[in-house]
Amino acid sequence: MKKVKKDKEGECEVLCINERKVASARKTMKSDATLFKLAEVFKVLGDPTRMKIVSALLQEELCVCDLTALIGASQSAVSHQLRVLRNMGLVKYRKDGRIAYYSLDDDHISSILTAGLKHVEE
Repeated sequence: MKKVKKDKEGECEVLCINERKVASARKTMKSDATLFKLAEVFKVLGDPTRMKIVSALLQEELCVCDLTALIGASQSAVSHQLRVLRNMGLVKYRKDGRIAYYSLDDDHISSILTAGLKHVEE
């Protein structure tokens, strides 16, 4: 452990307090590309309309018309948001005739949403 002195502006005069902890964290830290991609996922999930859609799809698969009725947005707006979610790999769809039914892409998305909901509801 290094002793930290403050200069006149209140900034530390040393760059690293615990080199062992920094080295350990560096070994397990993900690449910049991976962290950028994760940040993009959270950015996409940060939109309230998209969050409503994902929350609805957590329960069951729904078509655009059903999602429109559920969240109170226009069909065009819902379709646009679904396209954003699909491009990020968060939702998928299956066609049944002319109707596309959307669902969460995998269980990881469900886990992220469930953990987030648990956090904010505590």
